[in-house]
Parts: sequence; C-alpha cells; structure tokens
Amino acid sequence: MEEQTRTIVQQSLNALLENETFLPELKGDMRKTAFTSLSAILSTPNQIHKSFLRIPLEEGEVIRIPSYRVHHNDALGPYKGGIRFHESVNEEEVVNLAFLMTLKNALHNVPFGGGKGGIIIDPKAFTERELQRICIKYVRYFNNVLGPDKDIPAPDVGSGEREMDWMMAEYKKINQGQPYLGSFTGKSVVNGGSLGRREATGKGVYFTFRYLLNDYVKPNEETLAASSNPFAKTAVEYVDRPLNVAVQGFGNVGSVTALEAFRCQHIQNKVVAVSDRNVTLFNADGLDIPALVNFTATNRGDLPTTPEQLKEINVSAEIRSREEILTMNVDVLFLAALENQLTDQNKEQIKARIIVEGANAPTTKEADDYLSEKGVVIIPDILANAGGVIVSYLEWLQGRETQFYTEEQVHTQLLEKMKNTMDIILPQYFGDPFPLRQNCYIHSVTRLSTVLYKQGKLY
Repeated sequence: MEEQTRTIVQQSLNALLENETFLPELKGDMRKTAFTSLSAILSTPNQIHKSFLRIPLEEGEVIRIPSYRVHHNDALGPYKGGIRFHESVNEEEVVNLAFLMTLKNALHNVPFGGGKGGIIIDPKAFTERELQRICIKYVRYFNNVLGPDKDIPAPDVGSGEREMDWMMAEYKKINQGQPYLGSFTGKSVVNGGSLGRREATGKGVYFTFRYLLNDYVKPNEETLAASSNPFAKTAVEYVDRPLNVAVQGFGNVGSVTALEAFRCQHIQNKVVAVSDRNVTLFNADGLDIPALVNFTATNRGDLPTTPEQLKEINVSAEIRSREEILTMNVDVLFLAALENQLTDQNKEQIKARIIVEGANAPTTKEADDYLSEKGVVIIPDILANAGGVIVSYLEWLQGRETQFYTEEQVHTQLLEKMKNTMDIILPQYFGDPFPLRQNCYIHSVTRLSTVLYKQGKLY
C-alpha cells in the first residue's frame, strides 16, 4: 500500500507540474526543482520513532514490546494520528498510515499534519492492568515528541477511549502544570473527550455513500446518465432502487456504519451481511443490526458464532466464513476491518459495484486498478473515514477552550465539513475520467504543495 500511495501522489505532482496555472510564479528549471523537492518531502516521513516498551506481566515475567510513533509531515499543523494495537503492526505500515493522515487532513482542510503510532500486541492477550502498563510506558517512552501543539494521538484499531484516558493521565503526571486536555483525543467525555467521537468515523463513512448517491447523483441524474464517465453510469444505475449492503468489520467503525444504514430513510438499503474476525452473518431479508450491536457490547466485541447465540437474541442469520463477505453478491460493500482485503487474489470475485473504505488501505493497487477499470465506484479511505480526525479536531478545540459542544453540534459540524469536501471533489470525479482516489489525492497534494511553497520549504 505504501507503494500505491507514493505512486498516486507522484502522479498528482506530475499533473500539477504540467498545469502552468498552478503556482504560475514557478517557471522553467525553478519549477522542476520545486517539484523534485515536493516529491522528496511528501514521499518520506520527517521522523520515525521506535522503542521497545519494558512491560512486567502480572505473572512476574518481563517482556519487551516494539512500538512506533511516526511523524510524516507537519506543514499544516501538529502531527495527528491514532495508535494501533495489533500484532500485525510494522514500521512500513505505520509510515504509510502517517502518510495517509497527512493527505487526509489536507483533503478535509483540518489544520493537522500526519502522524501515526503502533504497538505490536494482541490486546486481547493481556489483562486490563497489563494494558494500562503498556499505555503508561508508551507515553513515558515517547513523551518528548508528544503534546497538544506537537503530536496528538488518538484511538485506532485495538484501542479506544479507555487507553486514551490512561495515556492522557500519564502525560498530565509527567508534564505537571502544562496544558494536557489536548494531548490525546478520543478520550471519554468525563476526561475531556467530545460527545459523538466514538460514532464519528462510522457516521462519516456512511454519510459519504449516502451523500454521493442521494444528495449529488440523484439531483444530477439526467446529466450524469448522458455522461461518458463510467463511474457516473454506475452511480446512476443504483439511484432509487433497493440496495443490498454488506459491512466487513463490526468494531467501532463497522457497527456504527451498519446502524446508520439500518436506520437510513434517504436510501432504500438493507444490511444483508456483516462480519468480524470470526464469522460472517447473512440474511437475504436483512439483519437485525441493533440486536447484533447489543450482543457485541457484552461479548468482547464479537458477533454471535453459533445458532444458540443467535437464538438467544432472536436474530435470524446464516453463519458463514469471515472471508465470504468480500465476494457476496451485494450492491454495496463497506470495508471496515483492516488493510489489504481486496487483493490481486480475489479482485475478480468482487461483485459489489460500490465500495466504501471505512478502514485504512483495505484495497491493494492491483485490485483498485482492476475494479476502477470495470467502473466500480470506490469511495477511498482518505475521503470516507475522516470522521474520526475531524471530530478529534473538534475535541482538541474544545479542550483548548474548555467549552464543550452537544452531540448534535458535533455531528452537524462533522457532516458539514465532509459535505464541503465532497462538494469540491464529486464534480471533478464525475467530470474527469479519474478514480475518486486520484481526485482526492490531487486535491490534497495541491493544498500541501501550496503551503510548502509559501513556507519556503522547497529550496
């Protein structure tokens, strides 16, 4: 995925280089020099911080856990990005995710740079006390590079408000007398977190799909139907018709996305399949999403895996393998699990014609190219899953002002910001024969390039 991101960014830079209306004051050799500098700056992180956390376990053993904090670029503001708790974490992945955060913040005009963190653990293999020690040690080891005006972590895969509360408390302890509410976002409300933060990413993911189809394509249906743009033709095909939806992943993002789809009054859609790390559940008539959400809340986040568990909560569903959800015959597929889910190996079996990336980097370059050539509409991660960082920004603001918004105010501001971005991007997408991902990257790179040039960082 890192190679894919770099390739698209370089393509965006090449397009801007040829467009003489962009930074017209740069001409000739000076223009080539500036764009060579931009390529070098955007394709590499500013810093990579790595530590081995020394953790005493409750049984007496001491282990060392590899952990990372990557700073990609801070031209737009303090570094911002989650801390991933997962056994698959590696340096290349964290660097790429920090890169994506830089682009995502630029796309949505959020005044943050791109950062990311990772701890190589399976959080379910540790006790609560051990996890707290891991969080405390992470803050101690990386304290010098963290802070409300330097680098502001947030939850990611495997972490949540509990971990952010522990980390903020340790940051406050180490940095006595210094501002601390903005040191971490995604905290619990009682610890200065924002109402609506937990649901923000999932709400934003579904909103991008709903807005594209109902608020943009539907009013422009006649014009788009006459267009030769293959993505416009696909989108028009799915306006005003019942849609079958599948949601891969049923954590904070996937469960909220599924709930939003279940409750949506604007589009005729039903959630026929959901999956997690253990299982896929399928019902052609639609699943009872609220009942499944309630079940996961009391079962360590896991979906039912047996007929007995389904019967207990009165949910009718077929139990299938977790991988099966990706190739089901559905109209819309939301990817809210991990990266590299649609690949060269399964790309030809994907039947969904609209794909929404709730997870970071779930589609490989090979699958992305193949599906885009087939006219599949892919709403990319950089656009779809920015709800978390947008509300993190609102939480950061609230912490600085110590004035807090209602949940309705938070969600109104979230959706308005995403709407503003889509109002810029969608006309370009349905006008130019570029995939939506490329359009988003061009917009991000344009803003970053302008800022870096104005800051005098290209010579």
